[in-house]
Amino acid sequence: MKRMLTTLFATGSLLSASAQTSTDTTTVPAFKLSGSADVYYKYNLNGNNTDNKTSFTNSHNSFELGMVSLKAEHSFKKGSIVADLGFGRRAGEFSYNDVPGSANGLSMAIKQLYVSYQVTDKIKLSLGSYATHVGYELVDAYLNRNYSMSYMFSYGPFFNTGVKADIALSSSLSAMVGVFNPTDLKSVSLNSHKYIGAQLGWAPAETPVKLYLNYLEGKDTSGIQNHQVDVVATYQVTEKFGLGYNGTYSTYLDTKIKGEANASANWWGSALYINADFTDKFGLTIRGEYFSDKDALKVYAASPEGGNIVAGTLSFNYKIGNLTLIPEFRLDKSSVDLFSKKDGAATTSTANVLFAATYHF
Repeated sequence: MKRMLTTLFATGSLLSASAQTSTDTTTVPAFKLSGSADVYYKYNLNGNNTDNKTSFTNSHNSFELGMVSLKAEHSFKKGSIVADLGFGRRAGEFSYNDVPGSANGLSMAIKQLYVSYQVTDKIKLSLGSYATHVGYELVDAYLNRNYSMSYMFSYGPFFNTGVKADIALSSSLSAMVGVFNPTDLKSVSLNSHKYIGAQLGWAPAETPVKLYLNYLEGKDTSGIQNHQVDVVATYQVTEKFGLGYNGTYSTYLDTKIKGEANASANWWGSALYINADFTDKFGLTIRGEYFSDKDALKVYAASPEGGNIVAGTLSFNYKIGNLTLIPEFRLDKSSVDLFSKKDGAATTSTANVLFAATYHF
């Protein structure tokens, strides 16, 4: 799954779509319209806006607009379409390769756009662009219990564009295989290589445990061969208490310098999510993440050496109908000087206080 919830939705769509495979011409078209919006305020305790090293919250002492989304879904008999549009800074960072003013500039607003065909009761083919299957967190703020994003989300794939097949192997076992453009690209040149993606999911309705094994590999437009293996697991211990886990390992091989010692590199991460709901309206989530970038591929790309980060995030969730208020405190600790104080002095740690609001319909 980036995301598990996206995969759960896709699996649910696959199973529910089986009811539409009948040749009965009286089938009624199904239409659904949904949307969401999010806003936030963040204060960095180091007093700057350069300490943010993850997605969507790059600000300090400022009220910010996140993203407004509008999603339309329509299905008739064996065919369906999903058009998911987003506007705002969050949407722009999600589609960072679609530069405004370029030929692909208008596609920045497209988070997802794909058409599907229900081949059989158990197989659905989809063609277009969709949120990646890799990872735990999602681009839509209201679908995450933490408002700020993890390092694994921020430096992993955001979306894939291509063709995929979702397969219901049994009532509890699902699979996905697909062929995609290089990561986070809606359009590529004719000579570009393709990525292969796959997922195996185990989600029995009668058990509180759900497991997903995700894979993505291919050569990007710079000739870098990438292999990524990702695991997502959830365990709903009780009705009010649940656990989530995401672990990922990604390797890079520069095919232009074969045989050299520095041709191969990797990064990896691991995160635990503790979710507690004290009432129907009030709950909290603690996210603890370890992110290793010893080869300076991601967060340490501009640093003279690599390192690792330990990040802890405490987020409260207070729900008023479809409105959720999220007060949040976050502390990031780096193994080397990655952050900076207000006077510009380098430091190994940073902390943020954030208040966000999300709404969905």
